[in-house]
Amino acid sequence: MNTNVMTTVGMDFIQDFGIAVGLGLLMGLERERNPSARAGLRTFGLVGMLGTVAALLADKTGNAWILAAGLLMVGLMMVAAYLIHPDEKDPGTTSVVALLLCYCYGAMIWYGHQTLAVMLGISTTVLLYFKAELRKVSEKLTRKDIISILQFAVLSLVILPILPDANLGPYDALSPRQVWWMVVLISGFSLAGYAALRFMGQQLGAPLLGIFGGLASSTATTLVFARHAAGSDALVKVSLVVVLTANLVVLFRLGAYAAVLQPGLLHELVPVMLGGLLCGSVYVLLTWRGLSQQTEMPPMEFSNPAEIRTALAFGCIYALVLVITAALSDHAGSSGLYLASLVSGLTDVDAIALSSMRLYGLEKLSSTEAVNSITLAMLANLTFKFGIVVTVAGRRMIRPIAAGFGSIALGSIAGWLL
Repeated sequence: MNTNVMTTVGMDFIQDFGIAVGLGLLMGLERERNPSARAGLRTFGLVGMLGTVAALLADKTGNAWILAAGLLMVGLMMVAAYLIHPDEKDPGTTSVVALLLCYCYGAMIWYGHQTLAVMLGISTTVLLYFKAELRKVSEKLTRKDIISILQFAVLSLVILPILPDANLGPYDALSPRQVWWMVVLISGFSLAGYAALRFMGQQLGAPLLGIFGGLASSTATTLVFARHAAGSDALVKVSLVVVLTANLVVLFRLGAYAAVLQPGLLHELVPVMLGGLLCGSVYVLLTWRGLSQQTEMPPMEFSNPAEIRTALAFGCIYALVLVITAALSDHAGSSGLYLASLVSGLTDVDAIALSSMRLYGLEKLSSTEAVNSITLAMLANLTFKFGIVVTVAGRRMIRPIAAGFGSIALGSIAGWLL
């Protein structure tokens, strides 16, 4: 055999075994800190190497039972260790599973899945290390929280994969899987905001409360804090900061949707979103600096963001807006599209924005038309929320909220014109 070839093969072997041992040592480092664990640095490092050796032998001999026998022996070894030296506080199941995974990662490395094995090994170490934090999170979960998580899992992992990915309906605009993917996307953003409010608490300052509230529901946040402002003069500035921040998050969400779904729109959409974010953030910052840091944040309650009924309602609204937008665009051109954006954006900017992105992806809209539609919907939504604040909070909020929403709108329009 050529010397260069032998050197290359030898280096591959060294790399595989080096990664396996290193990954085992990383996992063992965490277990070494646990006094009740029966395996530490050396054991995990050796088991990672054993997985690679067993995979090598199984590969070269064509006998897969060698790999299976090694896995069985590692498991029996750990079970025996805990039977001989039992620990009532720690039954050892976590360490056993971690060691078996370490063996499997070593085998994966030999079979060419180095990157995946390293990613999984690091993820396993993270799970092992943050035991106390994960336990605290689980203890804080209420029945409503668990239902929210399970329902989101159903939306994303059960329903989404089984839906057909085909263009159906009028104008071939409706794809069941794509429609439901929008439902999952919106529910995911809302669930993230809901979780942040639940686990980080609401006594974390007006801007952060506005950010998380905007992720959960900017409309609900606007309504709730408009009511707080109506009930107390002391909460006017706090409510103003929270409401404006929540509506700035809407711009971020629209940009995130485009980045995930239609990156081709970003170069035209970013100036619009960025202009609104910059101008609105300056106004929010000036208002926030004038707040007393001792102001107590009023409570804010949200409904289950992943409720099946809510998801179905949004899916139906999105599909309807998608068809109406396609029809108006086809029969009335740009004017019909923009009319649909203004009307739909009054109550739900997400549906019309996602519809415009979908039609752009189907090449039924140009990038300019899609960006114009999204911008008009966003401005219409700001107008609608301005009406909510004025109606609920009364005169005391008219000037400050007009200035705040006006700064967001003017910044977006400036970016739009550019």
